[in-house]
Amino acid sequence: MARGFESKDVEFQQAERERGPARGRALTADEREAHAHRRTLELALARARGDLAAVRRAGHRRMLEQAIAALERQLEAAPDRSGG
Repeated sequence: MARGFESKDVEFQQAERERGPARGRALTADEREAHAHRRTLELALARARGDLAAVRRAGHRRMLEQAIAALERQLEAAPDRSGG
């Protein structure tokens, strides 16, 4: 599962690099790291929500609901996309 998220993050980074400097100032290393972390959380949340839609067993459903709640809390605490 993590490999998929890593490859999506690489794709995202490549797309960002292709957009070039027309977007304004370059991000600092900390801002890039925060952005990558937030994107990873967003992808994990999307995956968990997709899995939840297909789950049938109650125990698995509870586990996914708890994971989704934890990911949502982490996203709330993560810096926003602007780096702040």
